[in-house]
Parts: sequence; structure tokens; C-alpha cells
Amino acid sequence: MIAYLSRVFNDRSSDVRRKVIGIFTLLLIFNIVAWASAFAGFAVHYPTLLGTALLAYTFGLRHAVDADHISAIDNVTRKLMQENKRPVAVGFFFSLGHSTIVVVLSIAIAIAATFIQSSIPALKNAGGLIGTSVSATFLYLIAIINILVLWEIFQTFQKVKKGEEYNDQTIDEFLNQRGLMGRFFRPLLKVVDKSWKMYPVGILFGLGFDTATEVGILGIAAVEAGKGLPIWTILIFPVLFTAGMSLLDTTDGILMLGAYGWAFVKPIRKLYYNLNITLVSVLVALLVGTIEVLSIISMQFNLSGGFWDHIANLDFGVLGGIIIATFILSWVISTLIYKIKKYDNIEVKAAAPSQSN
Repeated sequence: MIAYLSRVFNDRSSDVRRKVIGIFTLLLIFNIVAWASAFAGFAVHYPTLLGTALLAYTFGLRHAVDADHISAIDNVTRKLMQENKRPVAVGFFFSLGHSTIVVVLSIAIAIAATFIQSSIPALKNAGGLIGTSVSATFLYLIAIINILVLWEIFQTFQKVKKGEEYNDQTIDEFLNQRGLMGRFFRPLLKVVDKSWKMYPVGILFGLGFDTATEVGILGIAAVEAGKGLPIWTILIFPVLFTAGMSLLDTTDGILMLGAYGWAFVKPIRKLYYNLNITLVSVLVALLVGTIEVLSIISMQFNLSGGFWDHIANLDFGVLGGIIIATFILSWVISTLIYKIKKYDNIEVKAAAPSQSN
């Protein structure tokens, strides 16, 4: 087994097909085990939480396509390939490191909520309210930040369409500044010479904690712990988050290994890709944040009937499905617009590279 894993994670091995099959086999097993744990933990005593489990998994899938992840994985994959290596696990180790922060914080939040529930009964109801309020506040802040970024990308995209110069280095530097902690730790990517070293980098990036999906998964942990759910059961949510994120992060790295990704072939594609990714981030943050705010209002004022009953009894499986549908629909519509408008045929005027040393 150790020898098998060693071959899969050996960056210098040129047998890419076998390594790809090996790592996807591991990911498939991981995903099956994660979902088996969810069914074992929820199906009998907490069947409604299977919907929440789907939402946690969806958050992981969605988080993997954040620009921060794509940029880090792409940069390191390109760097290692220039060193005549063929890595397939760059995204895998990055997602594991990133998920470590989510798992640790989920445990801490679950323990704190459990302590409040058992030791400070007066704060039992306040615990869920505080957790949901903090989560909603972060989600709206994230949405506002991403709206500003979205506007900047949109303006650049419009300028390129009009035939103005495009500075690839400038736009890359701008896109790379979106992560709160990523902008500080991004220089570490330059010293990564093996796939496994992306694990500590992923941990550092995870400390930024500036995405809707990360806040959302901790919000789930806080709310369910406040309801008295056992800690070991709550951990199923970050495990599902990790399973979904590692699957797409690994796939992203392997696709870039083959062709550096569709979005990075032409400048116009890179802009359009990031425009859509950022738009979906805004939509997810606003959607989940608004639902949390409405649930707070419903609890505080004891509202019921019609709309408020739907909010109180919201099936998180439905919410997860809505997020997946939003992601898929946005890509279908954006792809059609890209084809109909023939953006691929736009001749981009590249600005002269800077001569800085």
C-alpha cells in the first residue's frame, strides 16, 4: 500500500495515466466512506440532516472553484512542470491543508456550543443565534468584497471588448489579491518543489477564512451543536466538505497538468472565467446569508405562517440543490453568451511587459 501511494504521489514519475487512476481511486473511496458515514450517522435518528449533509458537500464542491484555489494550484502545477515533473496531487494536498482549518474550527465551535448548552443553560438559545448572526455577517461582508472585485473584472472585460490594451501581469496581480490571507502567503508558492508541500500552504490559505462556503460550514456546525447533536456526528459535515473540495481541487490540478486549463489559454477567457466564478461567489454568499438573516428574524419575533414556515422548515438538501443548480445554470448561460457573442474571436491587444527586475 505504501509503495502504491508512493508511486501515485511521485512527481518525477512520467507514468501520468497510472497516477491519475490511482489518485481518483483514492478520492472515490474517500467520497464513498464520507457518504457512508453520513447515512450511518443520520439516516435513522436524524434523517432531515441528510439534506444538510448534501449542503456541506455542495459547499466543498463550490469552494474548490474559488479563484484563490485555482490560482494557487495552477501556479504550482506550472512551476513543477517547468522542472520536468508530472504532479497529479497538487490540488489534493492543497485541499487537505485547507480543509484541516475547517475541521479544527468545526471541532472548536462544536465543543464551545456543547459546553454552553450543558454548563450555561441560559445561553443555550443565544448560542444558535450568535452563531447564525456571525455567519450571516461574514457572508454579507464576503458578498460586498466580491461585488467590488466583480465590478473591477467587468470593467476590464469591457475595456478589452472595446479593443483597449490588456496587461496580463496586472490582471493576474489583481486577481491574486482577492484572498485576505492569500495575498500574504502567495510568495510561498515559489518555494514549493513537491506536491506534498502544498499541504502547509493550504493550511495557511485556509487561515484567510474569507469565503462564503467556509463560513457556511462553520455556521452548520454551530447551529447543529447548539441543538445538541453529538460532536462526532457534527464532524461528518466538514468531512463531506473535504471530500467534495478535494475531488474538484485534484481534478483541477490534473486538468491544468494536461493543458493548463481552458480558461488560461487566452486572456479573454481568463477574464470571462473569473467574471463568472466571482459572480457565483456573490450569489452563493447572498443566498445563504439572506436565509440565515430571515431565520434569525423568524426566531426572534416568533413569526409563523406561509413564507415564515418555509424558512423555519427549510430543507438544506433543497438549498444544496439550489446552489448546485445556480452554479450549473450560470455556466450554461455564460457559455451560451460566450459562444453567441463570439468572444473567443476578439483580438486582445496585449500590453508590453514591464521591464522590472
